[in-house]
Amino acid sequence: MNRPITEDTATQAMPMHLFRGAAEKRHADRMKKELAVVEQDLLDQLGFASAVADAPARYLAEAGGKRIRPMLTLLTSELGSGPNDQVRRAAIAIELTHLASLYHDDVMDDARLRRGVPAAQTVWSNSVAILAGDLLFARASSLVSGMGEEAILLQAKTFERLCLGQLHETVGPGPEDDPMRHYLQVLADKTGALISTAARMGVLFSGAPREYADCVTAYGEKIGVAFQLIDDVIDLSPKAEQTGKRAGTDLRAGVVTMPLLLLRDRAARGDAAATEFLARIDAGVARIAAGEDAAILDPEVTELREHEVTRETEQAARQWAADAVAALAPLPKSAVKRGLERLAESIVTREG
Repeated sequence: MNRPITEDTATQAMPMHLFRGAAEKRHADRMKKELAVVEQDLLDQLGFASAVADAPARYLAEAGGKRIRPMLTLLTSELGSGPNDQVRRAAIAIELTHLASLYHDDVMDDARLRRGVPAAQTVWSNSVAILAGDLLFARASSLVSGMGEEAILLQAKTFERLCLGQLHETVGPGPEDDPMRHYLQVLADKTGALISTAARMGVLFSGAPREYADCVTAYGEKIGVAFQLIDDVIDLSPKAEQTGKRAGTDLRAGVVTMPLLLLRDRAARGDAAATEFLARIDAGVARIAAGEDAAILDPEVTELREHEVTRETEQAARQWAADAVAALAPLPKSAVKRGLERLAESIVTREG
C-alpha cells in the first residue's frame, strides 16, 4: 500500500524554523502544500508497471528523508514566479537522482542501514539494488528530457560529477594529489553538485532573473560540502545511534573523513601524540576488517570525538556555510533569502 502524503508528511521534511513571523509563516504554509504535492508526485514516478521493480524502487523514498533538494528547488523558485509544473518536475527529477545515488553508494560501501532501515541490497541483492538505482536515474532523465536543452545538459553534467566523485572517492588520491583538496572535491562532486543543481533549477524554471542562477548555484555547492563535513562530526556522536548507526561507523570501516585527514596531517608534521593515536586507529581498523568485534575501537571513537581535529572539522563546516551565505549577497532582501541563510545555519547545527 502506498504511503499517504499529507501536509504533515511535508512538515517532517521542511525545517519550519527557516520562516519566522506571521508573513513568513504564511510563506511556510504555501511551501508545505507544495512539498506535499511534490512528495506525492515523487512516489507516483516510482511505479514501473512491474511488481518486481516497484518494491525496490519505492523502498528508500518510502523510508523518508529530509527532502532538502526538492525543498531548495521550490524555495529558489520564489525568486521568480514561484512553483509551477516545470519547477515541480525539476524538484522530482533531482530527488530521484539523489535516491538513485543512494542505492549505488550503499552497494559500493556495503552499508547495512539507510534512513534507519536495512539497506536495499540487504533486503534484495546487490544486483537488484543497482538496477533499482538505474531505474531511478532513467526516470529522472525521462522527466528532464521534456524540459529543454539547458535542463538536459545540466542534469547530464550533474550526473557526470556524481560519478566522478564516487570514482575519486573509491580510488583515493594519487601521489601528486593533496589529500585534503582531493577529499573536499569528492564532497563537492558527490553532494554539492546535486544540491547546487536543485537550487539552480528553481531559478531557471520560475522566470527569476538569470543573474540569480549563479548565486544560488555557488550557495548550493558550498552548503553541500558543509553538510558532509558536519556528517563527519555526527558520525562520531553517540546521537548517530538514533538513526540506527553505531557511533564511529565510518572510522571503524576505514572510511576517510576530515577528522582522520587532519590527524594524519598532524602525524606527518611530526606530532608524536597524533602518530600514536593514528597507529591505534589503523590497527583497530585492520583487526575489524579481519573479523574482530567493531567494539574494539570504542575508546578511539570517544577519543577522536573529543579531539581538536573534530572541532576543526566543525569550524571548517561553519566556514563553508558562511561562504555559502556570502554567495547570496546579490539577491534582494526577502523571505527567500532569509530562508536560505537559515538553511545554511541549520545544516551546521543539526545533530543527525
